[in-house]
Amino acid sequence: MRVLALIPAYNEEACLEDTVMALRDACPDIGYLVVNDGSSDGTRAILDSLRLSHVDLPINTGLTSAFRTGMKYAERHGYDAVVQFDADGQHLPEYIGTMAEVMERQNADIVIASRYLDGSERPTGARGAGSRLISRLIKATTGTTITDPTSGMRMFDRRMISYFAGGFDTAPEPDTIALAARKGYRVIEVPAKMQERQGGESYLKLVNVIKYMTRTCLSILLFQWLR
Repeated sequence: MRVLALIPAYNEEACLEDTVMALRDACPDIGYLVVNDGSSDGTRAILDSLRLSHVDLPINTGLTSAFRTGMKYAERHGYDAVVQFDADGQHLPEYIGTMAEVMERQNADIVIASRYLDGSERPTGARGAGSRLISRLIKATTGTTITDPTSGMRMFDRRMISYFAGGFDTAPEPDTIALAARKGYRVIEVPAKMQERQGGESYLKLVNVIKYMTRTCLSILLFQWLR
């Protein structure tokens, strides 16, 4: 399989270099593409100075647009699979090979690296409660069990690459994963560990977490049936 690691990046100067170098060292046989989503810090300078594979979006457009840009690149360059890989160092590249193997062996359309498949406890507070609620809604609406619906480390096959590259309302979020499962795409999880963010600031403050979880739950419960 030809696998592309897609790395959306917005203001990730603190850890982008280490993330890409760790990926290249651990997975020298896969391609990668950093999509610089209109960063206002030194992200672009780092990409240019190190001659890393990347595209620059002129303004910050958000994760969905950056992700779709990478999917269009993967489709045009004939990749068999794309793995979504965070620029902040949370994702560990050693799981990519396992995800690709499972995808190929079990004919999966989506493989998710799950922090909770091995029985690990979800975090407490709004994030933990939201994750559990999303899992239950996905199970109720699709019949598919996903233990870690908010995991950002996901691998997509050729069908899903085309689905994201050509869709106008497809985002790399749990509601789209639920929609794909409901439409018959095969979703499988593999157990994985993840690190804390290695630098910079997370978008997911408490208010944003509540907004994100509310929007996702409503989309799974109501809006996806209109898509």
